[in-house]
Amino acid sequence: MSIVTRPTASPASDKPTQHPRHGTPHAHPSPSPTGVSQERQLRESGGVHWPTTLWLLLLHVGALAAPFFFSWSGLILTLVLHWVAGGIGVCLGYHRLLTHDSFRTYRPIKLFIAWVGGFAGEGTAIDWVANHRKHHAFSDKEGDPHSPHDGGFWSHAGWLAYSIHGKEGQEHAQHWAPDLANDRGLRMIGYLFLPTQFLVGAVLLAAGYSFGGWYLGLSWLAWGLFLRLTFVLHSTWFVNSASHMWGYRNYETTDDSRNNWWVALLTYGEGWHNNHHAYPRMAKHGHRWWELDVTFLTIHLMQRLGLAWDVVDYKNQREKRKND
Repeated sequence: MSIVTRPTASPASDKPTQHPRHGTPHAHPSPSPTGVSQERQLRESGGVHWPTTLWLLLLHVGALAAPFFFSWSGLILTLVLHWVAGGIGVCLGYHRLLTHDSFRTYRPIKLFIAWVGGFAGEGTAIDWVANHRKHHAFSDKEGDPHSPHDGGFWSHAGWLAYSIHGKEGQEHAQHWAPDLANDRGLRMIGYLFLPTQFLVGAVLLAAGYSFGGWYLGLSWLAWGLFLRLTFVLHSTWFVNSASHMWGYRNYETTDDSRNNWWVALLTYGEGWHNNHHAYPRMAKHGHRWWELDVTFLTIHLMQRLGLAWDVVDYKNQREKRKND
């Protein structure tokens, strides 16, 4: 039996915030024209963005080589790097730290985690955060970049082929993530996004070759880079698609967000998506005892080590005072 409640406050205060990192519009963003879906608007605005599309196709083609170069060390490498890139880089870094300001840490650690987030192959931190904040502002409504209302495949991956870039992309980032777009360090890390992929691939190939020759080198490249990137991409994409279509709801929200256990397992707690949409700033996404949230446990460990503070693990100021 699910508990359904209606959130009455933002997680950091008893009054809703209007800052984009908290999951609400930055100012007065204009939704898509009435009756025009995000899919149609993007398709009509400029067509397929081929660099992004070819990048994603390349990763999937490369992943097909993995079965031909299997090794147990390659499999272990895939699982470890899946957690490093997806769990630490995207879920903890891109999402809870940079998008929602769910906790604070030292600037060198913040920049390092943002760089690690690039290992996931999902674009720069600035672009990722801008898209996600817009998603919260228009969740499952006109203007949502990736709502299943425009189709399940569209919400999962199709929208990326029509994502905005160039001057429009810069304006998009300035509107939805001005705090990041004006950060020189994060901009520099963004420039390193593609070079980082080649660097990681070269390191994996060279390390594998040094330990076991060309077969192991190609195994580590296929499993540690191509298959791992594909695995991370689809894991986080399921949050956009599956977690808005299947699962249960702990809270009444204005969107179709759901708590999905298998997505939560793949994404280290991000699948408790209805909880997150009810209280976007909360660092803790698992709100029931069985809702395992590995990412929050990592944040809690950082807090115990003195590497994180101002952790938002409460729903409102009343609950914060009670916990304190």
